[in-house]
Amino acid sequence: MAEIRETVVEQKTPGWLAPIAVLGVILGFGSLIWSLVLQNKLTEANRNLVTATAQNTALSEKIEDTNERLKAQGQALGQSMGLTQKQLDDRSNQLLMAQKQAEISQQHLAREQAATEKRVGDVQNDVSSVKTDVSGVKNDVATTQADLANTKSQLTRVVGDQGVMSGLIATNHDELEELKRMGDRNYYEFTLHKGDAPQNVGTIKLQLKKVDTKRSKFNLVVNSDDRSIEKKDKNLDEPVQFYSGKTPMLYEIVVNSIGKNTVSGYLSTPKSAPAPIAVP
Repeated sequence: MAEIRETVVEQKTPGWLAPIAVLGVILGFGSLIWSLVLQNKLTEANRNLVTATAQNTALSEKIEDTNERLKAQGQALGQSMGLTQKQLDDRSNQLLMAQKQAEISQQHLAREQAATEKRVGDVQNDVSSVKTDVSGVKNDVATTQADLANTKSQLTRVVGDQGVMSGLIATNHDELEELKRMGDRNYYEFTLHKGDAPQNVGTIKLQLKKVDTKRSKFNLVVNSDDRSIEKKDKNLDEPVQFYSGKTPMLYEIVVNSIGKNTVSGYLSTPKSAPAPIAVP
């Protein structure tokens, strides 16, 4: 029994080999996975390369087509530029002609302006002369107004031969003109000669019968309303009064100038009195 008994020696695997084996298996799987990933990436890269190559080819074709179009457009542009240059030359010539025309027009305008300035100078001289004349006229008007004012102040009121207060009377032609301008009554001037037939004055007739120059007296006959009235020994500037018309209105005769066998003066009638009939 002792001989058969053999010493059994157990062979045990060292403990540190198991982790190494596991690590190796893991590394093996990792390498396999990494190889698969790289293979996929390589395949995708090849596909991208093929796509990029196709795109490059298409792009090259487009570039060539674009170059052809640009070349054709360049030729057309060259022709267009040539035409544009001709148009520019024509336009330049037109501008030069316009400039020359403008210079001519400017010279013409300068001559016209000089002539106009001369005319304006002449007109200004004329205006200065007119102003001088106007100043003279103003002075004359002022003098005339002063004379009229003086004449008006000399107009007087007196009682007529009928005892009626007369209106303003005029002792000369200037004063009579002032009365006419006042427009209060109608005035008719006359000159009578001794021995003449009755003379129409307004709507009546007057006849000179006698003149006494030394005493400044006169006699005259008034024909009015189909009746005759003799006014005797009337004085110079004395209102000779009488009534006339269907509705009696006061008429006045003023003799303001006496000469040899002649008297001059005026007839004064109301504004509402009948006007004389015009003789054709």
